[in-house]
Amino acid sequence: MAGGKQTPRQKMINLMYLVFIAMMALNMSKEVLTAFGNINEKLDESNASVAERNEAAMAGLVAKADEQPAKYGPLQEKAEKIHELTTNFTAYLEELKEYTLADVDDPDNYEAMDKSAQLDEYFFQSGKPSNKGEEFLQRIEQYREGVASLIEDNYPQIAAEVRREFSTEPVEDREGVKRPWLAYNFEGFPMIASVTKFTQMQGDARSAENDILSTMLSGQLQSEVSLTNYDAIVIPDKTAFFNGENFTGKVVLGRVDKTLRFDNVVINGNKVESTEAGQVQLDFPAGNVGEQQITGKLEFKEGDSIVSIPVKSSYSVIPKPNSAVISADKMNVVYRGVANPMTISIPGVGNVSANAPGLRATGGAGNYVMDVTTLQAREVTINVSGELPGGERVTDSKTFRVKDIPRPVGTVRGEDGTVRMQRNTLEIATIGAALPDFDFDLDLRVTGFKFKVPGQPTVQVRGQKLDDRAIAALRRAGRGESVQIFDVEAQLANNSGYKLKQVSPVFVELTN
Repeated sequence: MAGGKQTPRQKMINLMYLVFIAMMALNMSKEVLTAFGNINEKLDESNASVAERNEAAMAGLVAKADEQPAKYGPLQEKAEKIHELTTNFTAYLEELKEYTLADVDDPDNYEAMDKSAQLDEYFFQSGKPSNKGEEFLQRIEQYREGVASLIEDNYPQIAAEVRREFSTEPVEDREGVKRPWLAYNFEGFPMIASVTKFTQMQGDARSAENDILSTMLSGQLQSEVSLTNYDAIVIPDKTAFFNGENFTGKVVLGRVDKTLRFDNVVINGNKVESTEAGQVQLDFPAGNVGEQQITGKLEFKEGDSIVSIPVKSSYSVIPKPNSAVISADKMNVVYRGVANPMTISIPGVGNVSANAPGLRATGGAGNYVMDVTTLQAREVTINVSGELPGGERVTDSKTFRVKDIPRPVGTVRGEDGTVRMQRNTLEIATIGAALPDFDFDLDLRVTGFKFKVPGQPTVQVRGQKLDDRAIAALRRAGRGESVQIFDVEAQLANNSGYKLKQVSPVFVELTN
């Protein structure tokens, strides 16, 4: 390009071309530095995510070790040592990153991080590793061998991978020359490239910890699915049996395996032949009244050995019932005007039938409601019948008293009897009716009342609050006088057809 005879214009063009090529090379270098910075950011984000997963796994392992120390205690102890090694190593690498970037003004300007002197002077001296460089190599070896020695007996493949990943053996370059690991990876490299390498090493350490924790827990789970870790469970066909009946039920493992066949089953000292896949069918006399024990063992082959699982459970034998148990959820009284909840059952009988005036089932075993609003009698009888498992029928009945809802009391602002109140408060107060100490929570609705001020005509009010005429009469009352609210008209909100007893009056003593 520079040879031959050239005009001044051509020389200028050639010079500009050389400058343009140099600028392209410079821009390419800056782009590479930025790429390293972006990779470092992504690695930091990934490392944080893996660290969170490791912390969560450690927390779960601690919880399991608290619940089952014999099973998970040794795993927790080994995992905590590995976690400590990883935490110390990654923290040391973080210190190296902070030292490397200590003199950088803008940590986001990756294009300015093109120098290598900072780390070269730190790691090397006269072409050999400095004291700090030797410390770096020792810290890598301490982490590598510490983790590998903890797991190589149980997880040799992971141990080998850790040793390979964090090896500091000499490395052969492209020209076939073996170079020391520290010089090959860090000498002469731009600052951002070395920082990215540190971040990658942090990620490798946390990933190794995650692999180890996952393998530990999965190995424990594989151990837990072994049949030796299951208990035998006795499942009776019902919770109690009558004297003279046969006990019926089954014995199963906690996890029923369709492919499982028992080789030997002994229950209460007797060999049981009625076995199916994963369970044993039981059928023997229930025994005398009281609690009875079931003991025995289940035997099956696992590998070359015989595994024996003990069977231990109990059941209750009760006498046959000759009467029904009937209870009213609100004492042995039913009230007119309300839906009286009832529970009706016969011990040991699943399905019973009950009938009485106003009685109806509400869904669910033994749940009924009785409405005796239109019943004029003072007593009502409930008849109950049911069939025992053997086909025998049992019947019984019980009589309940029928009562009206008690007399309500008038209220002002929720208070009854004699109430002390300011005049302006009474003007806006709500007149109501209540049933103190009544077993049912009923909604009483007031539709009108009479209002009497001493020396003034009685005012008939419609609604729940004083009207204009009542307020005018109230304002003519003197301080300390008592006004009367009586003949309160009230009805049930959900049963307006029922006539309540007369509501008791309420008196208000004016305090101003």
